[in-house]
This record gives sequence, structure tokens and C-alpha cells, in this order.
Amino acid sequence: MAENHVEVEAKVKVSDLKAIERQLQAAGGVCKSSGVYERNVRYEDADETLTPSARVLRLRQDTRVRLTYKEPHEQEGGFARTELEVTVSDFETMDLLLQKLGFHPAWIYEKYRTTYELNGCEVVLDEMPFGAFIEVEGNPEGIERTLKTLKLADAPRISESYSDLFFRVKDRLGLSFRDLTFENFRGIAVPDEVFK
Repeated sequence: MAENHVEVEAKVKVSDLKAIERQLQAAGGVCKSSGVYERNVRYEDADETLTPSARVLRLRQDTRVRLTYKEPHEQEGGFARTELEVTVSDFETMDLLLQKLGFHPAWIYEKYRTTYELNGCEVVLDEMPFGAFIEVEGNPEGIERTLKTLKLADAPRISESYSDLFFRVKDRLGLSFRDLTFENFRGIAVPDEVFK
């Protein structure tokens, strides 16, 4: 995260996270965490205005608990969002506090995340219930250098958030469940064309 609270990243759908991880290791990438399970709760206000305005209020639990707020940020030549994040000590108490303030859980999503550092960038390998993705976060030059190293410089970039992708998948496949969980996607094959 940059000091100006702007997150600049590139997201790419991949078919084989293990192959990407081997390339990261061969290029000298440093593994910071491996296969960490994440539970995320996305919140909405009473008028359901956050998602339609591309704003995110999220409570995440992995090896720690973090409350995050994101909103669109104009950035020439790349995908960027304003991101404000704090670490909190107690997931359940923070959830209750948000609900007391008028926010309600809108949906839950899960992932397994492996994190590397390479070229001054954070490279995350995300196993989502509907597929595998990598995100490279850093300055634009570092992002491009890293994608080139991983042979993904020409791969289509995804500017949508995982929530946008989830809603697209639900719409295209006619799915009615609320949450993006591994259990809900058990036995469901999501074609790559959905992400293009």
C-alpha cells in the first residue's frame, strides 16, 4: 500500500497457480505467506449504496483481522483504488460494531492466498471458488516488469473486483446463492470465457 492510500494493481486470470509460483521462485521472488485461508465479509449501508457506487467496506480474517474501505481513484494507465485499512483485534466485535453503526453483512467470500515479493511488488496468488488469479500490486513500472517476468505481460488484465466477477459469474450461470464460498461452488465449472 502506497503512503497516499492508493492501491495500484493488475489482476490476471491464470490456469495454473503452481506454474506461476515456480516462475516467481526462479525469478528470486520471496514467499511471505503460503496458502492462507481468508474469510471476508462485505457490508452494505441501509440504502444499499456501497456496491453500486464501487465502494467497499470489508472485514477480513486471515492471520490477522483487518477492516478495509475502498473507493475508485482516477489513475492514468492503470487500475487504482483509494484504500484505507486498519488492523483490529476482534473479528466478532468489529462485526457487531459495524452493525450497530447501521451496516449489515451483504455477502461472504473465501479464498486461499499465497503472497510473494518481487521487483518491489506484492504478488498474490489467489485460489478463488470460481478460479485462479494473480494480482500484482506496486508502482506501474514494477507491475509491468513483474508481469513480463511471469510471461503475463500480454495477458488480458481484469479491472473488476472479485465481487464484480462473482456477480458476473452468478448472472451468466444463473446461480442463486448469496456467498462466494468453496462449498457453494463445489461441482460447478466456471468457463474462462465468463471472465473476458
